[in-house]
Amino acid sequence: MSPSADGSGDHVSPQWAQWRAEVDLHEYEARFTHDQAHGEADCIADFGAASVLDAGCGTGRVAIELHRRGIETVGVDFDHDLLALARTKQPAMTWVQADLATLDLGRRFGLVAMPGNVMLFCRTSDRESVVRSCAAHVRPGGWLVTGFALREGATELGLDEYDRCAAAAGLRFEARWASWDRAPYGGGDYAVSVHRHR
Repeated sequence: MSPSADGSGDHVSPQWAQWRAEVDLHEYEARFTHDQAHGEADCIADFGAASVLDAGCGTGRVAIELHRRGIETVGVDFDHDLLALARTKQPAMTWVQADLATLDLGRRFGLVAMPGNVMLFCRTSDRESVVRSCAAHVRPGGWLVTGFALREGATELGLDEYDRCAAAAGLRFEARWASWDRAPYGGGDYAVSVHRHR
């Protein structure tokens, strides 16, 4: 997905364009309490990575919680308005507006996280590129941790496709959970996937 002034336009997926058209960002922010970022942040922090890239960070709810815990965290999103809210909440952090499909920050992180259904908002043609560019920002021995809902439909992203993208990007499968509290995955409509840099 490519950046634009407000996250809309020809360079975003239909799913994202629809979400942005329907959602008031301030109302969206009001839905979340501080504690609601903790489940994802707890899981990510437990890996023990000294640095985290929150890819598709949105308004920063997870990235800011990781930062509060003393983990060096960089947030990246293509949507200017979401990043503006993130910067307002935590101006001391690094926030980058960029296209995840072509992202190149010139550095690597101990862990790259995509906790907010990021993969579902990518254009179908960008899925492999997004995984590849995120994987390129993972240090050797580090992790890519991604959570997204599983939906029926010919164009929906499934776990087999996601695993193929990760393998093509040089990552090996390590674990899969049904939620960010690491409940075992036995099928269902949501999965958290862990892949590690070879």
